[in-house]
Amino acid sequence: MHGDMYHTGYTGSNSDIVDRFMHQDITLHEDILAALCCPDCKKKLTREGSFFVCTHPDCQNRFAIVDGIPVLLSTSSSVFSVETVTAEEKNLPAPIEKLKELVLKIIPSFDVNVSAQRNFTEFSDLVLRNTESPKVLVLGGGILGVGLKEVMDRTPITFIETDVFIGPRSMLVCDAHDIPFEDALFDAVVVQAVLEHVLDPQRCVAEIYRVLKHDGLVYAETPFMQPVHMGRYDFTRFSHLGHRRLFRNFKEIRSGTTGGPGTALAWSYKYFLLSFVTARFARFFINVFTTLTSFWLKYFDYYLQKRPGSLDAAAGYYFIGRKSRQVLSDKELITSYKGCFR
Repeated sequence: MHGDMYHTGYTGSNSDIVDRFMHQDITLHEDILAALCCPDCKKKLTREGSFFVCTHPDCQNRFAIVDGIPVLLSTSSSVFSVETVTAEEKNLPAPIEKLKELVLKIIPSFDVNVSAQRNFTEFSDLVLRNTESPKVLVLGGGILGVGLKEVMDRTPITFIETDVFIGPRSMLVCDAHDIPFEDALFDAVVVQAVLEHVLDPQRCVAEIYRVLKHDGLVYAETPFMQPVHMGRYDFTRFSHLGHRRLFRNFKEIRSGTTGGPGTALAWSYKYFLLSFVTARFARFFINVFTTLTSFWLKYFDYYLQKRPGSLDAAAGYYFIGRKSRQVLSDKELITSYKGCFR
């Protein structure tokens, strides 16, 4: 879910969903469709009308196709279902919603990603060194991630954009805990602002490792000094070393901060004031007020991003790595600390 976006309250009926299954044209490439597998048993899928069906005789799970998008969620372990991924988001009353949209377009953002554009340029160059027509899986790609647009516009890379909901860019609905693709398929995986929203980050990274080719690349961004966002779907934070350990089966190419102490301070200031209120309109007003009075803090991050102290108080981190057969030991991990508390 790039993710910071979920639809969680289904407002239709089961019959409404079934009506949407009929006459579906899938937009995924044929070679990608051929590589789909059951998220539960990892066996091949075959299409039967408006469903994908597992070919394993002891499984035979059926997965719906909604608006041309396969919904391949584990029937045994995923907290999501075909009902939740097609749900409508509950918005504010129309006049307030229009005012909210207008205000958010006018006011500056209070946070900044100081690394994404540069990172994705380097990442795409690395991917294209291995093959002229790479396939990159995007987990949490229902909406466009920061820095990805320019890469998508200028490179021949095929991006397969997935999420746990049907968003503007979703090509496939899947859960990162059980990625419905065969082993060693992708040249790279992008998982941007997602791993804080999954129940078991280690399992998700193991799945990323599985679907990557032997020299495949991963690009990850995960927050650190940020309050809860997305409510019930926010679980985990990682320090810089914690983030590195999560990817201990990968050889590091580069890592660092996405947002620094300035952005982290702005987050804390905003949520400090938000903690006093619960009414939606009051929270909207405080969001606007705190953004207007703290957006300038993010500019410190451009200066601080290369300073050791930034690693100890960052809003978030990135990691670029290559799939490896060697596992980073905990002793090696500890010696790689680069912050100020030595």
